[in-house]
Amino acid sequence: MSYTEHQRLATVERFKKLDAGITSDLNELVNLVAEICETPVALVTLLDESTQWFKASAGTEITCTDREISFCNNTLKQNGIYTIPDTLLDDEFKSNPLVTGEPYVRFYAGATLVTKEGFAIGSLCVVDVKPRELSAHQQKTLLVMAKQVVHLMELNQSLHTLAEKRKVELEQSIAIAESELKLKAMFDSSNDTHLLVNSNFEIIAFNKSAATFIRDSYRHKVSDGDCILDYTDPLILNQFKKCFSIALTGRIVKREWLLMPGTQKACWKHTTFKPVKNLSGEIMGVAISSIDVTRHKRQEEYINVQNEALRRIALIQSHELRRPVASLLGIMDLIKLENVNFNYFDLMEITVNELDEKIRGIVKDSESTLHSRHLAVVA
Repeated sequence: MSYTEHQRLATVERFKKLDAGITSDLNELVNLVAEICETPVALVTLLDESTQWFKASAGTEITCTDREISFCNNTLKQNGIYTIPDTLLDDEFKSNPLVTGEPYVRFYAGATLVTKEGFAIGSLCVVDVKPRELSAHQQKTLLVMAKQVVHLMELNQSLHTLAEKRKVELEQSIAIAESELKLKAMFDSSNDTHLLVNSNFEIIAFNKSAATFIRDSYRHKVSDGDCILDYTDPLILNQFKKCFSIALTGRIVKREWLLMPGTQKACWKHTTFKPVKNLSGEIMGVAISSIDVTRHKRQEEYINVQNEALRRIALIQSHELRRPVASLLGIMDLIKLENVNFNYFDLMEITVNELDEKIRGIVKDSESTLHSRHLAVVA
């Protein structure tokens, strides 16, 4: 496999953190390798940009060395086992600080650790302070054990990935559950009725107010899967179906209607049909929300009754009350034409005109009040 050093280093970083259980298994494995290869030291190494890390070891307390002086740096370039029988006879390593000083390495053999993606990340190696060779059996053991090391480290990585995934899923589930609880609390606290109905008229979800309305109106406990048409007033059933069908085309529909007229349960509802889409953007049902406007309707009826009474009063004022005044005015006009001289005529005229003016004012105020209440009802 061809890859860049940047890609290899990114892979090494993923394998640096090992769980205690995996580390313990690796330590047992290197102890077994040291025993089989008859060497005092065995190591599992990972090489990053500048350091050789010992992730498991037998026979040494050292945890890392500089990569530039490591023997495993050459092992990364090999396909199989890289061996240095006698470091003092090797031109590349005879002056190496690990050879000329502690721990005075004279023998090295390492098998490359290659991940399933093909990245060489380190080695399983054995070290001795005296020159030697590995037998064919020992070399085969080193190769087989190197694969087991990679399997253990990849298992650790998989467990980490799975744990992180489950953690994220758990956090998301908790967040969703909390959100649903909050939404349900708001949903159920509403005095308005809310139902979610699929395209087959089956109830998918409903709030507490909807359940209460259906129970009180139809003496039935509503459940998911019930047909909404079973809880629809027969007098508006056709209109209801029409509004529902329009909503399924993507339009919002609003209607106001009287339910169960002529009964003690009669009520006015302002209902909204709103299309609901799934994650794919397809309309999968209709959200039906109803607001009880019975009180508003009764107030409107009461105002209409009052307005009608005002109209009758205005009619009486304009016709019944002004009629005798008009008669008086007519008589006074006749007296004037006959030149009857009477000192109180002027006073009578003033009084009658004043009475007429007041009656006109009453009529005008009544009409103004009627108009204002009409505007209030419209608003």
